[in-house]
Amino acid sequence: MKSDLVRILDGNIFVVSDGSGDIDAGPAVPCGFFSFDTRFLSRWRLTINGERVSTLAMDDPSYFEVRFFLVPGAPTHYVDAKASIIRERSVIGSFEERLTVLNHSGEPADFTVRVDAACDFIPLNALGQEPARPGRLYQYVEDGRLHIGYMREKFRRETVISSTEPAQVDEEGLTYHIRIEPHGRWTTTLHVRGLVLRPDGQDVRDHVSPGHHRRDAARLQDDLREWLGKAPQLSCGWKPMERAYERSLVDLAALRFSPLTLPTAPLPAAGLPWNATLTGRDPILTSLQVLPFTPDLAVNTLRMLGIDQGTVLDDDLDEEPGKILREFRYGELVAFEERPQAPYFGAADITPLYVILLDEYERWTGDAATVREFEDEARAALHWIDEYGDIMGDGYVWYQRRNERNGLENQCWKESPKAISFRDGRLPSLPRATCELQGYAYDAKIRGARLAREFWHDPAYADRLQREAAELKERFNRDFWVSDGEYYALALDGDGRQVDALSSNIGHLLWSGIVDESRAARIAEHLLGPRLFSGWGVRTLAQGEGQYNPLGYHVGTVWPFDNAFIAWGLRRYGFDREAGRIAEGIIDASRYFQGRLPEAFGGYDRELTRHPVQYPAANSPQALATGAPLLLLRTLLGLEPYGEDLVVAPALPERFGRIELLDIPGRWGRVDAIGTPQEAEAVDR
Repeated sequence: MKSDLVRILDGNIFVVSDGSGDIDAGPAVPCGFFSFDTRFLSRWRLTINGERVSTLAMDDPSYFEVRFFLVPGAPTHYVDAKASIIRERSVIGSFEERLTVLNHSGEPADFTVRVDAACDFIPLNALGQEPARPGRLYQYVEDGRLHIGYMREKFRRETVISSTEPAQVDEEGLTYHIRIEPHGRWTTTLHVRGLVLRPDGQDVRDHVSPGHHRRDAARLQDDLREWLGKAPQLSCGWKPMERAYERSLVDLAALRFSPLTLPTAPLPAAGLPWNATLTGRDPILTSLQVLPFTPDLAVNTLRMLGIDQGTVLDDDLDEEPGKILREFRYGELVAFEERPQAPYFGAADITPLYVILLDEYERWTGDAATVREFEDEARAALHWIDEYGDIMGDGYVWYQRRNERNGLENQCWKESPKAISFRDGRLPSLPRATCELQGYAYDAKIRGARLAREFWHDPAYADRLQREAAELKERFNRDFWVSDGEYYALALDGDGRQVDALSSNIGHLLWSGIVDESRAARIAEHLLGPRLFSGWGVRTLAQGEGQYNPLGYHVGTVWPFDNAFIAWGLRRYGFDREAGRIAEGIIDASRYFQGRLPEAFGGYDRELTRHPVQYPAANSPQALATGAPLLLLRTLLGLEPYGEDLVVAPALPERFGRIELLDIPGRWGRVDAIGTPQEAEAVDR
């Protein structure tokens, strides 16, 4: 996604435009007004007296609104503009734009203001393609409103555009013929609403979430102030850390949305533009990263994903009892089964991560009631690990899609087709057991044992889980260890062979705790070695591997969230300096993205490019990336709950200077953590 595009959002509803506010989208260009997995505007173009507009300045006071200051035609430094335009845009449940035309001359002036509008109704998960559209596009004008729609059998989407000032409305837009007095102004407000229509013509959301469209800017501003006010306050000697922290908190607020199935419990959408929907992996891992800062996201995530937990065997959905969903889509491709249906369960890592989040949430908050509330869901998830995850019957978690027609082949977090490979680039046979899946399963069993013993009053079950975890750790360290490279294999293939590419996945093994202490130092050396560490962060795949590409999605780029978890794992095993190097590299990279870390950036050597190279199709903002600075802060300060207390054990690189994180919420109430590269203290409030 191009860095000069302007984004505003309200959860999973968003607008992406060029720098003047115009939208000129092709099938592969992620511009438009999007809502619930569909593009509801693909053209939104302003002209004054037949001329396009040019930008003088732009102001984005909050995540859901932006102002453009424009002039007709090309701006010039030599001739004073006789007119200017202010374009004030917001997206709060729907899309609204206030146009103001100002006459700067001493004479009355006539203007023709034109807004061209069109829509292709491309599904969000089909951007980048040019799919056949078997449905019918239509446009009509009724009661001064422009209706643009798409219908395919019972599937129907419609955009309705209205104006507060009289306009000549045709099927391609709105025209205003206006006269403005000397030094006067003219204003109109355009309302654009995207409708998800039932066969009877009623908007689905008016029945499921009738209050969604009644929010306003003042309420959102108040909500943002409250959100930021409840978060810990950060002071850091290195300003890029403060900027990344502030940007992350705002972006987390922006990404919150309420799924139709649970409209009162917001959780983060995965990211703009490609994944602005309900997923399983992203809110779980994001909630883990941000627990010390905003623990409420974890409760909402646990509840939402528990509601949609798998209950039956369904090959089309890749559903199995106890399995946690991968994503829920609302668009046309899902409705007609051209993509996996909704909800879709094609992921093997999310189910053990659910148990991990439940336990970590209780460790931070002391909320035993939630642990008891989700006992059945957690037990079902733990049962899935052994019953359905263990396809080969050897005690490992494997994946192989049930939906052979259009299900995902790779069902770990590295989902792209070539992400799992041998050193020489060959792709392994199925099923596949990636290494981090075993780490997650191990961690889930250890944590499940604690929950069973302390909250579910089932010591026999706890003993069994602990025994199984110990056996898994021993077996894993035998079968996955690549002896000639001294690292863990990326995976085992269907024939039991080690898939021996060197990858960032080995860092996830550290935070899960499955790595033998005797081997941890070698893993740390690999992670910070020149093949994996770019200088900005750890690459997803090491230089020299057959599939390596510094701009490959999962085969060479650097992912901030991946690095945050790796740093957390390094500190778990006592590699404080190495964790600090990763934190410093990622936060340093954030300076080149105005504090907003993208989903991924290029894996080029730092010495080669001198600055991080943007991955062109990265989601931004992306929930996982917004959580990375927060987990890195936790890691740098060594924040760990211990009983009813918060332990603070900083290990700070000199560059960060003094860090003060004030009002950290948890079972201890509110605690301040203060650290320098030499010392630290924790202060009860």
